[in-house]
Amino acid sequence: MSAIEIAVEHRLGAFRLEADFASDGGLTALFGRSGSGKTSLVNIVAGLIRPQRGRVVIGGRVLLDSERGIFVPKHRRRIGYVFQEARLFPHLTVRQNLLYGHWFAPRAEAGGSDLAGVLDLLGIGHLLQRQPGSLSGGEKQRVAIGRALLAKPRLLLMDEPLASLDEARKAEILPYIERLRDGFGIPIVYVSHSVAEVARLATDLVVLDQGKVTASGTAIELMSRPDVPGLSAAPEAGSVLDARILHHEPGHGLTVLETQAGPLQVAQRSLPAGSRLRVRVLASDVLISLKPLEGISALNVLSGTVAVVGAPHDDGSALEIGIDCNGARLLARLTTKSAEHLGLKPGDRVFAVIKSVSIDAA
Repeated sequence: MSAIEIAVEHRLGAFRLEADFASDGGLTALFGRSGSGKTSLVNIVAGLIRPQRGRVVIGGRVLLDSERGIFVPKHRRRIGYVFQEARLFPHLTVRQNLLYGHWFAPRAEAGGSDLAGVLDLLGIGHLLQRQPGSLSGGEKQRVAIGRALLAKPRLLLMDEPLASLDEARKAEILPYIERLRDGFGIPIVYVSHSVAEVARLATDLVVLDQGKVTASGTAIELMSRPDVPGLSAAPEAGSVLDARILHHEPGHGLTVLETQAGPLQVAQRSLPAGSRLRVRVLASDVLISLKPLEGISALNVLSGTVAVVGAPHDDGSALEIGIDCNGARLLARLTTKSAEHLGLKPGDRVFAVIKSVSIDAA
């Protein structure tokens, strides 16, 4: 049984939403351009919109089944909702805002250690006596997440929670969302149109376009495909790989990572050997050679075979190539002229020269 099962149909004026997907938990990202139906979908899950037809099941509990006449009202769904803006009560302290969420938790589950655990998870213990007006944008969002968690939700909805933050504040809050994903055991549905956010956070990915699900599956698999509308042709498109630190080379300022695709050398990290992290390789940072290379400065060269050749972009200037490296998938972006010159086709042996590797961990 999946942690999240959603199959809904709903018309809002001229817009029609038809979404059908399931997720095993973790952090499920709803990705798509503005107006694709992401927020409408999470509002259906939250019970803010009652669709004409559909079924929503969270953790085995049926919240909506139009055929059976089931519609659990929003206040009984046990769903936490974090919006783009923190929406804190300005006349209350941080502590009082947090305890407002705690007040909604079922009494049988509202343990005394909950507040301490949330304060530690989100790093907001020093803010308890502050007023919302004195907080930074990132601090406000962490408090809003804490308030939602203290209501003991079965599911956490996050509707573009970083959209109103500048890059510095986004970088501040992302590690806390990772900790929440990995350590709290609450499934999360996360709305975003940022490829970078999805690559860093998502365990599962649902791509929406004009109200329809165009692709769904694990984030690692989908982000490495060259045929996902709205994703593979994005400037930030690339592959996501799970990695483990093998060892450090302090004399060269490098860390060696083990991935399924092969070893990678990156700028030295502060994490100890054995630590696990996620790396991202942009498609625009991958060059392709048909022969082994000698005498080049690039440290990371992986061998593989061409798995799929994507269609050219709308302007005809470039396309993506999917490369199978020991069962892991890399995405490379080539100009159409380069692709024609190389004559690449599925099954061809190639060498992927990686110019840069992005590490989404401290």
